[in-house]
Amino acid sequence: AGAETLKRAVQLDVASRFQESLVCYQEGIDLLLQAMKATTDEAKKHRYQQKISEYLTRAEEIKEHIKKQDSKYHKQIRIEENATGFGYEKLFHEYLTENVSEVWVEDPYIRQVHQASRYLLYNFLRFCEMLVKGPCKVKTIHLLTSYDEGSGRSQQMSALEEIKQSLRNYGVTLNINFSSSIHDREIRFSNGWMIKIGRGLDYFKKPKGLFSIGYCDFDLRPCRETTVDVILTKHTKK
Repeated sequence: AGAETLKRAVQLDVASRFQESLVCYQEGIDLLLQAMKATTDEAKKHRYQQKISEYLTRAEEIKEHIKKQDSKYHKQIRIEENATGFGYEKLFHEYLTENVSEVWVEDPYIRQVHQASRYLLYNFLRFCEMLVKGPCKVKTIHLLTSYDEGSGRSQQMSALEEIKQSLRNYGVTLNINFSSSIHDREIRFSNGWMIKIGRGLDYFKKPKGLFSIGYCDFDLRPCRETTVDVILTKHTKK
């Protein structure tokens, strides 16, 4: 998984898609670190260390390049570990203007209802609720994700179909597509804004209980550390 993610990072890097490549570099480096910690083979540890050092150097170079870009069309938000006050409304409201009629969500992990620390389908549902409340006039949401594995797939399909039917009651069409090779995580609005969150929609920690503060109100739920890049794509050089 780390190798595939880093391969994608290099491809995006070569294509000068630096924002996207940085996200993949960071995710790939994290996966390599996990693999290095898990192995007892010293030769493998050494190879992992070399690769991690190389990719870290390139990631830092890309960060510096991004900083030099015109800040008028690019904003970066750093969400610290355990920070609160970063519910979807706060994060996206500034960019959800009245002329937004279409939204694209690319996230490979909109699937399991319950993971070790994640409520991914519920997060997507919460995101859709925000769109329905406005002030934007969203008519179509496009979701690109990956299939769940094993027995979880039927639960994933059932949940997504229920969200689709519910959105239809509000005059919103949900188009769902699946990809086995998707790595990138981004959200695009039809007014030209693109939001790239390092962890996708899943940057919240698991609530402590069903009746704990922060279970319903995401502004009160602690976050996991991540970076959010907001870019006005119509001014982005290709």
